[in-house]
Amino acid sequence: MNMIENRRGISKRIADSINPYFWITAARNRMFDKGILKSRSFPVPTICIGNISVGGTGKTPHTEYLIRLLGKKFNIAVLSRGYGRKSKGYVLADSNTPMPIIGDEPFQIKNKFKDITVAVCEKRAVGIERIMSDAEKTDAILLDDAYQHRYVKAGLNILLIDSTRPIWQDCILPFGRMRESIDGIKRADVAIITKCNTITAEQKEWCRNYIRERKDIPVFFSSMRYGELYPLFTEEKRDILPGTEVMLITGIARPMPLKQEIEARGAKVALMRYADHYNFTAGDFAEMERRYNSIESGDKIIVTTEKDATRILQHPDVPQAIKRNIHVLPIEVDILDGEEVFNKTILDYVTENSRNS
Repeated sequence: MNMIENRRGISKRIADSINPYFWITAARNRMFDKGILKSRSFPVPTICIGNISVGGTGKTPHTEYLIRLLGKKFNIAVLSRGYGRKSKGYVLADSNTPMPIIGDEPFQIKNKFKDITVAVCEKRAVGIERIMSDAEKTDAILLDDAYQHRYVKAGLNILLIDSTRPIWQDCILPFGRMRESIDGIKRADVAIITKCNTITAEQKEWCRNYIRERKDIPVFFSSMRYGELYPLFTEEKRDILPGTEVMLITGIARPMPLKQEIEARGAKVALMRYADHYNFTAGDFAEMERRYNSIESGDKIIVTTEKDATRILQHPDVPQAIKRNIHVLPIEVDILDGEEVFNKTILDYVTENSRNS
């Protein structure tokens, strides 16, 4: 379906009207809006990167974009819930913190940006207080996936909307993948339509108008760019060439764009797909090894994502055949047609609201 069409409008309204989750989330938001439930502000710039949909909008690559942008000038902290971690409460990560203690995405960020503060806490207000105490020189805190965590009033809310499954064509859970109604747009200060590698000028204008009918905010567009392939365990770098047989291992929400990217390079892809945030077992690795060894081609390789790599890297049961051949294909974000304006928006907010300003 074309992303600027909305043929499901009537069925979407009917689905919402009979959906208890719609009424529960609407009532909760109304209580925050009226002050019955309290939101807290903090004397440090806080930027929330979140979405209305469940998974797959590109929060981690966009968070990393902001780290690169702000880290040149400011001391940055990232606070996450730490989805799927085997710990509770507040945890401040260091270079030795294992992935299961903080979760795969915080581990990925800490592993890539070793000089920034990374912490996890279910209660974001508690997490912010602890960061301000543990890392007193923090200039700004990025709140990863906290759009619905309204006990904290972020200074800048960035709403991500997946162009391949836009919220105006979706329904609230369990009938669709939305966490709340489309009225959640009204809390955003900036919107980014993501995965716009093939978006047209007409579609951009439609998206801007749709969002600005609900709130007059800046609307930007981003695309995903795949970086340079690198080995996970060894020093020997490989490339994906035409004719290469690739065994692709993914435990992410939406692996098909990655599969299509590798196929576009002329490779033949065998996808081993697992659930999002999946914790691999010894049996899984044995099956991976069996399937990889069954590929007869001499030009073969194993590829995975950065998020999956965090759950593979420290696992004790990874066979040598996997270690010798597995590579990681990273994802980065480009802001389209307005990168300077977007960057200035973020930098100005942090500069003007910094405790040192």
